[in-house]
Amino acid sequence: MSLLSLRWALSLAIGAVSIVPAPDGRSAAAAETTVQSTAHNKQVVTDAFNRWAAGGSDFFNDVLAPEVVWTIAGSSPTAGTYRGREAFLARAVRPFAGRLQTPVRPSATQIWADGEHVIIHWSGDAVARDGKPYHNDYVWIFRMHDDKAVEVHAFLDLVPYEDVLRRIPGKAAP
Repeated sequence: MSLLSLRWALSLAIGAVSIVPAPDGRSAAAAETTVQSTAHNKQVVTDAFNRWAAGGSDFFNDVLAPEVVWTIAGSSPTAGTYRGREAFLARAVRPFAGRLQTPVRPSATQIWADGEHVIIHWSGDAVARDGKPYHNDYVWIFRMHDDKAVEVHAFLDLVPYEDVLRRIPGKAAP
C-alpha cells in the first residue's frame, strides 16, 4: 500500500470514528459534548456549594436562574412549586432563614452529574433563634442551563423545617 493510500485509508477510518454512534444512539461528538457538559455542570455546582460551606451567602443567586422552577416534594404547607428565584426566596428561604441564629451550612456533600442534571445529597446544620439545633438531610436535583439551575426538585424532611417556622416567630417586615 502506498503512503498516499495509507493516508487516505487512515483519514477514512478517523472520519468513520467520528460518525459512529455511541451506544445510546448519539454520535461520538455528541457523547463527548455530554461528558464535557457533565463535568462542567458538576464543577459549577461543587464550586457554589464550597463557597456556601466556607461562609458564603450568595448560593441561591450564584446557582439559580432567575426563572427557576423549584419544587419541594411533600404535603406540608411549604411543599409545592415556586416559579422564579425571587418567589422561592421570598416564600421558602427568607421566612426560614429569618428564624435562625446561624445560617444553614452544607456538610457531607455528595454531588453526581449526568449531562444537564446534577444531583446533590447534603446535610445542613444551623442553630435556631431559640438556641435549638436544626439538622436536615437534603437531595436536590438540578437541571442546568448556561451554568444555572433552571429546574429543581428538592427532597428534605419537612418536619424539622416546619417546626422552626412554627416554633419561632418571624421577624416583622421593615
